[in-house]
Amino acid sequence: MVRPYALTKGRTRPGQPFDLIALVVTDIPDPTGLPVGPEQVAILEICRGNALSVAEIAADLDLPLGVVRVLLGDLLDAEHIRVSRPVPPALLPHEHILQEVIHGLRAL
Repeated sequence: MVRPYALTKGRTRPGQPFDLIALVVTDIPDPTGLPVGPEQVAILEICRGNALSVAEIAADLDLPLGVVRVLLGDLLDAEHIRVSRPVPPALLPHEHILQEVIHGLRAL
């Protein structure tokens, strides 16, 4: 068993924050030739053409969330992945606007 600090080279925080529900995807067809570790290859393989959340990646690989965030940060810095961040709550429409839309659709 490899200790988490060995997987992240002693780092505890990624270069950029990753939300638990941020979606990660890659288009790299064969990640085995890239200069990345085996855990990062596993991340690239499960995210190839299939967007997964940060939480799902950690669960699928049975790795601590902090470790996955650091590994994802390295992959993002190397431009091996794309991350779709969730919309901040302040930018979402208000509930009354959504209710108006529902009422309008029902009226059709």
